[in-house]
Amino acid sequence: MRSVLTAQDIEQLLRTGAPVPADAILTPSARDALKDRASLLPGRSSAAPAAKSVTTYAEPSVPDFEFKWKPGSDPKTPAEIAAFFNSPEILVLKERMCDIGRRLYAKSYTDGNGGNITIRVGDNLVLSTPTLISKGFMKPSDMALIDMDGKQLAGTRKRTSEAMTHLAIMKRQPKARSCIHAHPPHATAFAVARVQPPTCLVTEADIFLGKVALAPYQTPGSPENAETIGEVAKDNQCVLMLNHGVMVWGKDVEDAHWKMENVDAFCQTVLLASQLGGELGEGIGGKKARELIAIRKALGMPEGRENLKECELCDNSDFRPGVACVAPASESAAPASGPAADPAVEALVTQLTEQLMKQLKG
Repeated sequence: MRSVLTAQDIEQLLRTGAPVPADAILTPSARDALKDRASLLPGRSSAAPAAKSVTTYAEPSVPDFEFKWKPGSDPKTPAEIAAFFNSPEILVLKERMCDIGRRLYAKSYTDGNGGNITIRVGDNLVLSTPTLISKGFMKPSDMALIDMDGKQLAGTRKRTSEAMTHLAIMKRQPKARSCIHAHPPHATAFAVARVQPPTCLVTEADIFLGKVALAPYQTPGSPENAETIGEVAKDNQCVLMLNHGVMVWGKDVEDAHWKMENVDAFCQTVLLASQLGGELGEGIGGKKARELIAIRKALGMPEGRENLKECELCDNSDFRPGVACVAPASESAAPASGPAADPAVEALVTQLTEQLMKQLKG
């Protein structure tokens, strides 16, 4: 009797290298399994192999959302600026800014109208989120177009008051094509406590953030704040602004948002690790830290630690996790709480004590 072979039977034969029986009956699924292996079919072993189609694959790539423009091509006239501001390419960026705003809001990185986002789109042009708007509910039509001096060129909503801080970074660091300011809780807690996150503890943080810098407090939106943050951020992609929040920058708005997620997750991890009572110490050590710095440089990120000695790369001596100091109470200090003593009761206790002692001695 002729055997009937299924696709499962064919797969078994192919795995063992056994030939397909010449008188076998093949089910449709079995024939499908053999369609690319015609040389195994009965009576075809000596036939010339069927020509195979060759598929050419494109070179693998990574996502790149950076907006690239031709230097010197900025629009000049009001009509040119309006056409540029409403072009399909810029609309894509506006929608992406709204998406990033929703993601910031969903993770509680912004509250109320807090936070702001910018994307550089020309030699002298920057897209900006507006002032006084929740980042979770923005629309593309809310975005503003400003120049590198902060002057608004297009858009019906007034640009954010903190745009000058973003521009100060972009003027000093050409790689800063997008900046995001927000108040992620864990990283902002470090900024409020004026604690600089340590290095050499989490490899991803050392690669994608590098050193997390601290910047002195200045009034938000002030020229002093722009000057201070601009200077610190030109060599640091993540800056904790004391008693304020976090500023990050990247090659595009997605990259900048990743930095914001990176720093808050890192600060949360450090906070939890410091509560476990273990020794954080120097972490991975200077030699391994230098390897991470090399990876960071290969990714095109700025790095100011490459000239430090290995013993300096993981120096976290200033990091004091979980320290709480309580001043000792003075011996003469009155009790902090509790009812005041009753003199009559105190006198009665003294009298009874004296009588008891006399009886014991008798």
